[in-house]
Amino acid sequence: MIKLLVVDSHPIIRKGIELLFVASKDIRVVGGVSNGEAIFDFLRHEKVDVILSEIDLPKLNGLTALRRLAKEYPQVKVLMFTTQPEEIYALNTIKSGASGYLTKNANIITIKEAIMKVAEGDTYLSTNLAHQLAFGRRVNKSSGSLFKKLSRREIEVLKLISIGKKNKEIAQELEINEKTVSTYKARLMKKLNVGNIVDLINRAKLMEI
Repeated sequence: MIKLLVVDSHPIIRKGIELLFVASKDIRVVGGVSNGEAIFDFLRHEKVDVILSEIDLPKLNGLTALRRLAKEYPQVKVLMFTTQPEEIYALNTIKSGASGYLTKNANIITIKEAIMKVAEGDTYLSTNLAHQLAFGRRVNKSSGSLFKKLSRREIEVLKLISIGKKNKEIAQELEINEKTVSTYKARLMKKLNVGNIVDLINRAKLMEI
């Protein structure tokens, strides 16, 4: 029996996933938490095989939590379950330690298949994304070309900037100093060819960050 922890800020998502597997012989939802920090509080007391997690989380974003999980709980598999576009985030989440990437428009059968697959130690990617990777392409060429310029950490900083986080808040969430945040901002503006923070935020929106 696979023990599943659901991590999402929306109660209806957490409850929906729980109800989805209430009669399952293979998967049991052992809990649900609403933010990134709560993942670690839960894992201190409960055994979990797979975490189904959104990227956009309060307190500690999904990508930061993912890296911490890879260090502290390497035996726990993480399947990202998100509204964020896979052409922007999928590869970086896999590089950060995720075992799979699933968008929230997936059907029930696909969700179960993905959880089973990562629990067995495999990596789950959608057929569409796997096909694109095989041929070195992206669905959204404009987003993809911009994305290729950015490192995983730059994408994290850009996302936090785009939702209104200040330098100090970004530094705390990513566990870096404020000077480093300023360096990332300057690097982002240069790579994305913008001259100020407002334009940087607008570019992030165009990229669906």
